[in-house]
Amino acid sequence: MMLQGLIRTFQLLAIAAILAFLLAPVLLVFPISFSADAYVSWPPSGWSTKWYVALLENDEMLEAFRNSFLLALYVTVLTLLIATPAAVALARSTFVGRDTLISIFTAPLLLPSIVLGLAILIIFVGQGLVGTWPGMILGHLVITLPYALRVLLTGLGTLPMFVEDAAGTLGAHPLTVFRRITLPLMTPALVATGALSFIVSFDEVVISLFIAGTQLKLLPVSLYHYVESRTDPLVAAVSAIMVLGTLLIVLIMERAMGLRRTVAK
Repeated sequence: MMLQGLIRTFQLLAIAAILAFLLAPVLLVFPISFSADAYVSWPPSGWSTKWYVALLENDEMLEAFRNSFLLALYVTVLTLLIATPAAVALARSTFVGRDTLISIFTAPLLLPSIVLGLAILIIFVGQGLVGTWPGMILGHLVITLPYALRVLLTGLGTLPMFVEDAAGTLGAHPLTVFRRITLPLMTPALVATGALSFIVSFDEVVISLFIAGTQLKLLPVSLYHYVESRTDPLVAAVSAIMVLGTLLIVLIMERAMGLRRTVAK
């Protein structure tokens, strides 16, 4: 019994150490964002909220934040509109090459972001899409759709098909079955897909760097260029707000229908 207690204690300490190691870079941005120093240092010599005030007075950052938020919103809506019927068709149909088709649709998840960004840039340059809203939306859809398709296929795989079959045998039209049976049952997977698509799009930096150009300001790109020439804690203030925003989305998912039920069963 004593040996089992020691093993249990060691396991808990190991888990705590791993969590501390993983979360330390994220948690450190909060005290650094309240630093009174003119550059990033640890520990700060004093405390101040001046970098949050500076962020509110930085028109370029505010414009970039607004553009990134709108872009993520557009991408999330389009991702749900495209991925939902595609996932239902793939999950509820059996045909030759189905697994190959799913592998092709989710292939961007296997490619390094820099390779994917360069390939998109080569295609978009010839079409005049670099530095445009349609180009940014299409570029982000390339990375959000595979995530969405994978999550929705997993969610559909857990749904009881006999409910849909029962509705069909009772004379319901396929569209009625989808609207009144399948879609409500898919709600947790749709919420998870929307949240994931929004976060991925809002935080995407590599593809945005390739496509944004000089005309379109996005928050990840603006932060990337900002840290190239400055080392003040304003970036930590932005990072703290982004971490809190991501946490807020997770809490809303948990409050609305339960995180475990939303992500997977």
